[in-house]
Amino acid sequence: MAAVVACAVFAVAFLLIATERFDRVAVVLVAAGLIAALRIVPGEHIFYSAHAGIDWNVIFLLLGMMIIVGVVRQTGVFEYLSIWVVKRSGGRPYRMLVLLIVITAVISAFLDNVTTVMLVAPVTILMCRRLGYSPVPYLIAEVLASNIGGAATLIGDPPNIIIASRAGLTFNEFLVHMAPAATIALVVFALAARVMFRRSFTYHPDRVDEILALDERSFITSPKLLARCLVVLGVVILAFALHATLHIEPAVVALLGAGVMVLVSGTTAAQYLGDVEWPTLVFFMGLFVMVGGLVETGVISTLGTWAVDTTGDNYLGAATALLFGSAVLGAFFDNIPYTATMAPIVEDIVAKAPDPATGDALWWSFALGADFGGNGTAVAASANIVVLGIAARQGQPISFWEFTKFGIVTTILTTVVAWLYVWLRYFA
Repeated sequence: MAAVVACAVFAVAFLLIATERFDRVAVVLVAAGLIAALRIVPGEHIFYSAHAGIDWNVIFLLLGMMIIVGVVRQTGVFEYLSIWVVKRSGGRPYRMLVLLIVITAVISAFLDNVTTVMLVAPVTILMCRRLGYSPVPYLIAEVLASNIGGAATLIGDPPNIIIASRAGLTFNEFLVHMAPAATIALVVFALAARVMFRRSFTYHPDRVDEILALDERSFITSPKLLARCLVVLGVVILAFALHATLHIEPAVVALLGAGVMVLVSGTTAAQYLGDVEWPTLVFFMGLFVMVGGLVETGVISTLGTWAVDTTGDNYLGAATALLFGSAVLGAFFDNIPYTATMAPIVEDIVAKAPDPATGDALWWSFALGADFGGNGTAVAASANIVVLGIAARQGQPISFWEFTKFGIVTTILTTVVAWLYVWLRYFA
């Protein structure tokens, strides 16, 4: 009975968010309140469970990075970078889009997706405002690219970290097996973007000429402050890359970085807290509780087990089920709790594989599906929600369906590419 109620609450909340007739934060708060009041997820699990509760690592990572980005913004470096991008692309819309896609994907391979989009999105918004372009297609493309690029390495996407920990896979193994698939998928996406966003490619030569005549260095308000901020940011990024070696959670790195950034900049509390996307943080908390209801009642694990059990001893079929099943489920449930729930199930399947190579192929299929499924809908991955919050705050709201229509197409394309890659490399 609890599983039925959890599914009903999740489905109704998801539909209300999709229709956009109600405030999405209010919807998830009501849904999370129902899950807690009905004790589908006990109160202590909401706050303390690693699988069925609020993921505080994500919440505090977001909070720390929002403060860091807010302080860095005051130096004028985002204006500098926006002009640099225009000059490198000649102001041509598709060239700019491809340049931003590549930059975002490369950064996402070595930083988590949320950090990447929080650094790239402000640059994109400023650039588009100067050119008179709508930033919406560029922001959507960057999020999609971040989820693709993040699949390339162990540290690029949270599901990869969970899978590596469970399967005992190394950074180099992820690079060798996942990076080629992510690279091919990124190329396919960049080509498809020419068609998907073609209606947004307007070119204003007069505005482009004005920007090309600007000196981007003149927008740096305080070179000394920028130097201090870049040192702190550089240390934070390095700590992110080495967090598994240092045994320090990314959230702790972000909070320490935020504290040091505030100290070296002399920013007031009103200034750095004013840039925090509080509605986004609250939305994440409610969403984690909603998904926690499905985890706690066994809905997600039941779906995953059923999908894999239907393949029997057909390991190509199992890889296919993991890949497409993870992409579909990952499009509706945040891929962090989904991956954490499914990882033990996949481990049991891998243990029965006839050889280690086949077992590893199942892990790579699972990882690709979970990563690429993050593009499926506007609430499928943390980066998606963050960018929608940033866009709304800047007066450029992106609707659920505006994002999702591009996300679904991208998920289908990249998942098919991933399946062909898995088949040709491990089973053909």
